[in-house]
Amino acid sequence: MASHIVLTSHPRNRSAQHQPIDWGAPDARSRGPLIASLSQPAQRNVIGTHSGAYSLYRALAVAAGNLQASHRPDLSNTTPAAVIGPHPQWNDPHRIVSLDPWGHRVTEDFGHLIAAGLDIRPTIAVTRAHINMPELLGAIAAGRLIPDGDLLTANGDVKVTKAAIDPVWYLPGIAERFGIGESDLRRTLFEQTAGMFPELITRHDLKVFLPPIGGMTLYFFGDVSRLGDPDTKVACRVHDECNGSDVFGSDICTCRPYLAHGIEICIEMAQQGGVGLVVYNRKEGRALGEVTKFLVYNARKRQKGGDRAETYFARTECVAGVQDMRFQELMPDVFHWLGITRIDRWASMSDMKHGALVAAGIEVGERVAIPDGLIPADARVEMDAKMAAGYFSPGGAPLATELEVAKGRGLHE
Repeated sequence: MASHIVLTSHPRNRSAQHQPIDWGAPDARSRGPLIASLSQPAQRNVIGTHSGAYSLYRALAVAAGNLQASHRPDLSNTTPAAVIGPHPQWNDPHRIVSLDPWGHRVTEDFGHLIAAGLDIRPTIAVTRAHINMPELLGAIAAGRLIPDGDLLTANGDVKVTKAAIDPVWYLPGIAERFGIGESDLRRTLFEQTAGMFPELITRHDLKVFLPPIGGMTLYFFGDVSRLGDPDTKVACRVHDECNGSDVFGSDICTCRPYLAHGIEICIEMAQQGGVGLVVYNRKEGRALGEVTKFLVYNARKRQKGGDRAETYFARTECVAGVQDMRFQELMPDVFHWLGITRIDRWASMSDMKHGALVAAGIEVGERVAIPDGLIPADARVEMDAKMAAGYFSPGGAPLATELEVAKGRGLHE
């Protein structure tokens, strides 16, 4: 029996179960749950659905008969493995606009509504694990890291807490962050997704959007509960996904070496009583995508004169039309979620990222550059291009200069 699908939905009389959302309210219950239920449309109070880019796999599983469309998760024993927040920043609707700060506490804050039949799902999960990278064994052999038998063992195993975060966009806050009208933002999102989300146009009463994009994973080293304490020293690397280097060891860029170096710095900080943090964003190829990235590789290598620093960014723009689409203005939200107001050791050479943090009121102390010895030979073109373009100001560039870099150059790390 064919089901009836409503392609456009205008505001109607709300059902008794429709939960209002007050973004930036002082607690989760006052803010209200985010409900993206597909089985009970009357409950929905957001645009889009759960699981980001993976929502299409869910649709395929339903179509293939492998998954019941009415399935609801059993959230027993799924609560976070570490306590995060709440922090004062959660109550400021301007500070966090790209994730749900209460997204990991669904069963804690809304268990009564779930029991009453509302389909409320987490957008953040927190667990514990171990990681191991060959580079860490190299750091141990070189004497840069000392195993302590707890956080770091002699075989290179490292204890971590990790969190997975799906994006949740508060549309008025996103529009304000970029200085554009909410209506313009909604219409552009609707048009550039080929009309996938008609509620962006028809339901201006719905202010929250779950976009079908990749999220982020956080790796914590040390006691997570100490984050938010102004006396806790923090080391951090914000790393934007580079599958070819991070996973497969491609040497055309510095991504994996810098990631490993950032983890080393995070371990050191945790061993000294602080907390280390790696933020891993799913923004492959400067959020241009891996297909575009490989096309640019070909264009760079095949141009007359070979791969050259002076044409590095131009070749990207020729293919993609823009050098960067990561929009680092949204990146500081995760630091507000964690209650972090200062980063003591910042494993990054990106003025763009640094400028976004400072503009968000987060103080950055020492900026740790990647050691020359960790830069692969084939990555020299990339580094030379970045440095020539003003990618890194060792002393910390003035804020105006950093924002100019962020808006005008969009350099990759």
